[in-house]
Amino acid sequence: MRQLLLAVQGYDLMDQSQVLFETGALIGAPELLFDAQEFYANVRSVFDQEGKSAVKAQVAKILSQANTNGRAFIEQKLTEDPYDARRAIHSYSYLTDCLVAAAYDVVATYLHPNPTPTKNETLSIVCVGGYGRGEMAPFSDVDLLFLTPNKISPWAESTIESMLYILWDMKLKIGHSTRSEIDCVRLGKADQTIKTALMECRYLCGNEPLYDSLQKRMWHDLFKAKASDYVDEKLEERAARHARQGGQRYVVEPNVKEGKGGLRDLQSLFWITKYVAGAKTHSEMIAQGYFTQDEYDAFEQAHEFLWTTRCHLHLAAGRATEQLTFDQQVDVAQRLGYKSDEGMRAVEHFMQDYFRHATHVGELTRVFITALEAQHLKETPSLGNRLRNMVWRRNAGNDGLSADYALEQGRINLANPDTYLDDPVNILRLFEAGLRTGYLIHQDAMRVITANLDLIDDTVRASPEARRIFMSLMLDYGNPERALRRMNELGVLGAFIPEFKRIIALMQFNIYHHYTVDEHTIQCISVLARIEEGELEEELPIVSKILDQGVNRRVLYVALLLHDIGKGLPEDHSIAGARLAGEICPALGMNEAETEIVVWLVESHLIMSDFAQKRDLSDPRTVSNFAAVVKSTSRLKLLTVLTACDIMGVGPGTLNNWRAQLIRELYLATRDIIKGGLDTQGKHNPVHDAHKALATALPDWDKGAIDTELARHYDHYWQGLDTTAHVGFAEMLRENTNNRLITKFEQDPDRDATRAMFAMQDHPGIVSRIAGALALANANVVDARSYTSSDGFATLLFWIQDDKGHQFSTQKFKRLRETIEKILHGDVIASTLLKDRNKLKKRERDFQVPTEIVFDNQGSEYYTIIEVDTRDRPSLLYDLTRTLTDSNIQIDSAVIATYGVQAVDVFYVKDIVGLKIHSRDKQKKIAKRLEDAIQRGAKAAMA
Repeated sequence: MRQLLLAVQGYDLMDQSQVLFETGALIGAPELLFDAQEFYANVRSVFDQEGKSAVKAQVAKILSQANTNGRAFIEQKLTEDPYDARRAIHSYSYLTDCLVAAAYDVVATYLHPNPTPTKNETLSIVCVGGYGRGEMAPFSDVDLLFLTPNKISPWAESTIESMLYILWDMKLKIGHSTRSEIDCVRLGKADQTIKTALMECRYLCGNEPLYDSLQKRMWHDLFKAKASDYVDEKLEERAARHARQGGQRYVVEPNVKEGKGGLRDLQSLFWITKYVAGAKTHSEMIAQGYFTQDEYDAFEQAHEFLWTTRCHLHLAAGRATEQLTFDQQVDVAQRLGYKSDEGMRAVEHFMQDYFRHATHVGELTRVFITALEAQHLKETPSLGNRLRNMVWRRNAGNDGLSADYALEQGRINLANPDTYLDDPVNILRLFEAGLRTGYLIHQDAMRVITANLDLIDDTVRASPEARRIFMSLMLDYGNPERALRRMNELGVLGAFIPEFKRIIALMQFNIYHHYTVDEHTIQCISVLARIEEGELEEELPIVSKILDQGVNRRVLYVALLLHDIGKGLPEDHSIAGARLAGEICPALGMNEAETEIVVWLVESHLIMSDFAQKRDLSDPRTVSNFAAVVKSTSRLKLLTVLTACDIMGVGPGTLNNWRAQLIRELYLATRDIIKGGLDTQGKHNPVHDAHKALATALPDWDKGAIDTELARHYDHYWQGLDTTAHVGFAEMLRENTNNRLITKFEQDPDRDATRAMFAMQDHPGIVSRIAGALALANANVVDARSYTSSDGFATLLFWIQDDKGHQFSTQKFKRLRETIEKILHGDVIASTLLKDRNKLKKRERDFQVPTEIVFDNQGSEYYTIIEVDTRDRPSLLYDLTRTLTDSNIQIDSAVIATYGVQAVDVFYVKDIVGLKIHSRDKQKKIAKRLEDAIQRGAKAAMA
């Protein structure tokens, strides 16, 4: 900013800084930021006592201390008033000005004096980029341009070199270039990033006429190029930057500077205004017709909030960082004074505000771009782009607009804004027209809508026509994602369904969810529309078939719209959401039967996922219990589709092959039971079927060998594994003639996991030891089965994945086998080696997952189910299985589910004599031992 211009010549610095202080640009008195009088006194003392040779090192030391003092003062003031970021960023820039200018003054005065310079012996120190704007975060780079005449002189080279050595010795992060006027113009024409940095350059010290000459030349030769070209370049750069950051505004670890809705987006709007109109302040965007006063106010509010966040992010991290990681979110929220309440943590309140401002930045960008198009500085959407925006039209050719609308710049505008909202239902009709025709909505029309949201009152919500249009938006024009997102961003969705307002921009503070709650909801609906269009048939064959056969689409779309509506409330969000759905559905025009199903789906939307991922599907009672909850095939179909959409809407790759296969298995098994009655499972003999399948799969085995294999295993072995596993273990046990460890690894592409099979002589703690070996090999266990044969052999099957949720690398099989053998022989103690690996990443340490341990004797006929819900960490499974083994508990199978940092480990167990654990006292003792093991491991992981 121009008012921050400094020219350090002795004590003139104090006179200039006083002006800044009086205008309120600085966070405190100038001498508290940089005491120039003390600095020059110290420098003279050094020069008098030690001479010229010691000046460079001593000046760096003196300036370093001044820098430390100044930054400490700014941080103290920012701690006292956390939202005083505007003055803080100017103060950091002012302090940097003082440091750089003082370094130059010392170099030019003491080290390389040149009292009678020639024309070629001139040098101007210029601030560029964000530093040139006078806006610096606590650890921003110091970007300098050393401006020289066309031919740089030896004096200038020496001066620059000495300055840089002092600044580097101060540990400042300097970005610098040495260029002439001609160089600046030439390079600026070739690189728009350089062009933008030069557009924000600011004279600091040295030869000012040289800087003035550069300014004249740049505005004559560099910044007078075709404005539309610069606009296109900046918007293309913006799109590429967003793509690098993930392309989403609602990513849960946003980049404050470079991300979508971040500071760089706001800065780009001002850069364009400056290039096109020579603007010097943000407010000139109003005069240029880009923003209304309200929009400009939103710009300034977002600008201040983002800078506030960025400053505290730097201070919390103690370094330059722009990624608002989970651990930093907690720190920044605390610095800004956010408080937790019953329904939401402080960090969730903070991030909700963050995403609301990011949304406003997106809205402002659309406003700005539309204004550029009106001024013919940006091309309007082409026919090809318009057709790509039109995702689906049920009636080809019916893209005409009524007399209420006019096409402007390829977008739908209101023909008569003054009368259009005489019927407030027209607010919804506007979005319907956009979906029907494929045209985008003009920003002027959006302005009218946002200014009149209060017209959407109870009368409009109760209007049959408004209800019809809203349902039609979701059901009749293909994928409603674009319309719903725009309605949400403009506030229409929250106005029409007031209960939706609470979840707008609401972040869920966990690694599992990739998006805010409202964006997750829209993503889920988009997934459903894509399935209906046949786009996901390969990934979701059963769900695609269910939709092809026909379901109640009204129920399904509304259930997805409302499935997370209860989040942010103190009670369980499924129960709260069901209660709210019972009120919202009639308001949307749904009948009693439809409302009942939607309420059930919202309340039950996690049940299928829980059964599939947290229970052993090979246990007959798992499926029968789930079927008893679902009751009918129609509900099963709806819940299966909703579950798939919900998991896919969490984020890319969340519905992996493993989860998808579990849901398919549960759906098919439950469908068969419901069709045949809940006693269907008793009408056939799965053990007999498994025996027959094994004999068929081993045609080269004689009858005696087959009979021996069939006789050695108990019934639950035959029920719990498929034929492939039965064949594998039969061959492994036949090979095991000397009681040694036999291992076999097979890739299972359908589940995107690796089968790790082990056969050996049984002995206590075998499950725990193998779990430890797998943890040492960085293998993630997603399922485990353990069986003991009648002749004393243990057969164990683990499904394992790598840390990215894919099949375990075949190259690691040999090392894994060797590790297991060493652990079983006692050569290696897993617990000792795991101590160093059992560490949580810093960004994950602030997540809180309360431990809950549940004993269930109803979910399985033969086993007690122990469900441990706790914070995930390395070696957790090993700690739990070792604790159960030490408690004389037999582990038959384990089902492992992870949701970001939350782990749900479920064990099917018996006591030492093979019975269920019914004793409450015994259950309490086991639970206490598990909790103690979890706490010890958690403490070690945080060390």
